[in-house]
Amino acid sequence: MNTEITHHSRLSTATMLKVAEGAATPYTLIRLTDDIPCISPSSLHRWETVMEMSGASFSYSDYIDAGQQERRLIDYQEGSVRDDFDFGPAVLVRTDLLKSICCNGEFAGKDYASAGWYDLRLSLSRHSLPLHIPEFLYSVSTKTENNNSEEAHFAYVDPRNRSSQIEMERAATEHIEKIGALVTPSQRVDADICQGEFPVEASVIIPVRNRARTVADAVNSALSQTTDFQFNIIVVDNRSTDGTSDILTEIASKDRRLKIISTSDMPGTAPGIGGCWNIALNSPECGRFAIQLDSDDLYSSPLTLQKIIDKFRAENCAIVIGSYTLTDINGNILPPGLIDHAEWTDGNGANNALRINGLGAPRAFFTPVARAIGFPDTCYGEDYAMGLAISRRHHIGRIYESLYLCRRWEDNTDHSLSPERINRNNHYKDFLRTIELNERKKMNR
Repeated sequence: MNTEITHHSRLSTATMLKVAEGAATPYTLIRLTDDIPCISPSSLHRWETVMEMSGASFSYSDYIDAGQQERRLIDYQEGSVRDDFDFGPAVLVRTDLLKSICCNGEFAGKDYASAGWYDLRLSLSRHSLPLHIPEFLYSVSTKTENNNSEEAHFAYVDPRNRSSQIEMERAATEHIEKIGALVTPSQRVDADICQGEFPVEASVIIPVRNRARTVADAVNSALSQTTDFQFNIIVVDNRSTDGTSDILTEIASKDRRLKIISTSDMPGTAPGIGGCWNIALNSPECGRFAIQLDSDDLYSSPLTLQKIIDKFRAENCAIVIGSYTLTDINGNILPPGLIDHAEWTDGNGANNALRINGLGAPRAFFTPVARAIGFPDTCYGEDYAMGLAISRRHHIGRIYESLYLCRRWEDNTDHSLSPERINRNNHYKDFLRTIELNERKKMNR
C-alpha cells in the first residue's frame, strides 16, 4: 500500500502528479482532508479485495468520525459532477489508472492550484464510476469541524474564491465535453414569448402550507408591485391547517388579483412544491410569465416584477433568474449577504450549472416552456431540474442586482439540516444531473 499524505479535497495537479509518481503498489490510498484515517489490516485487506472484485477506478467507504458517530456517505452517480461531492477523508485509487492519467498525457499542461483532485476524479470516473462501499472500513482520530453555515454553503459565489471556481469550471467543462454532453450557445433557440393568449402578462406563484406567520408578508410584497402590465398572484394552498387559509381568504376579499387554489379537495396525497407549481402553471388564471415567490420570502422592491419582465422582453429568454439577499425574519442581512451567481457566463453557464448546486432566485419562467417540461413533484430540487432542462435549449436571462429577500428562520425548510437530510438532497440533485447529462448526450448525437 502506498499512502500519500495530502490535506484538502481541492488539491493541485502538482500534488496529484507527485502521488502518482511515488505510487508503487496496485492501489494508492489518498487522504483528502486533515482527518487521519485509522484503518486496521483486516479492513485494508477488505477494501483492496472489494476494489479488485469490482474493477472500480477508485472507491470510498463509510467511516466513524472522531466523535464515534457513523458517517454514511451516498453512492456516486454519473451526475455527481459537483465539485463538493463528499468522499470522506480517504479514497483508494487504482494505481495503474492514477499513473496513466497523471503521468501519460491527461495532466499535460495543467497547473491547477486547487482543482487537481477534482480533475483527477472526473478523469477516473470516465474509466468507471467510483464505488461507494457501504461499510465502516475506518475511523478518524482528529476532529474536523463540519461547517454548515450559510457562508460555507455559498462559498462558490464568494468573489474571494473566484480563481478556484474558474479552475473547477474548466475541469468540469472538459469532462462534460469528453462525455459528449456539452451545450454550446449555438444550440440555443430564442423563446417565442409573444405566442398564445393569457389572462394577464405575469403571475406570481406562491405554494404554501402552514405559513400563517409569513404568508401575508409574501402576498402583500407581490401585491405592492408597480408595473406597466397586468399581473395576478396565484397561491396554491396545500392543505394548510394553521390559519393560513383564513389569512389568504381575507386578503383575497380585498384584492381580486389574489387567486387561491386549494389542494384540499384534490385526489391523492398532498403534492410537493413542484406539484403545486404544476397546478398553478396549468391554471387558466396563469399569465404569460410565472414568477417565483416562496411563502416566507419578500420581493426587495416594488420594481422586481417589472425588471424581470423587461429582461424577458429584451432577450427573448425562456427563464429569468435574479439575485437575492439572505436575511433573518426581520430583514437583517445574514452572511454572505448578496447571492448573485456572478460566476455565470452566457457562453458556458449551461454547463457550469451542472457543477454547482443551484441557479439562483427569484426564478421566472415563460409559461408555455415550463408547462411543456413540468416540474418534478418534489419539495427539493424541483426548480433546479426545471432550470437545467430549460438551459439545455434556451437562453437564461440573468439579473445581478438583488430582487428578493430570502428570509432564514426556525421553520425554514433550509434551516439546520441534518447530515442525513443533506445527503438525501445531494443524492437527488446528482440524480437530476444524471438524467440531464443523458438528455444532453442524446441531443449531441
